[in-house]
Amino acid sequence: MTIDPWLLERLVCPATRTPLRYDAERSELVSEVAGVAYPVRDGVPVLLVEEARRLD
Repeated sequence: MTIDPWLLERLVCPATRTPLRYDAERSELVSEVAGVAYPVRDGVPVLLVEEARRLD
């Protein structure tokens, strides 16, 4: 599943307000600035800080 490019252009990290990058392999939206990844479940981005995974 992919994220609509129109939507991806408008989504930002809730913690830093910076753009997100979509990682299709992991089905996550990655915030390079915050160092976290937000899950995409059933095509719906879950942009809750408490749901984010810390990047290694």
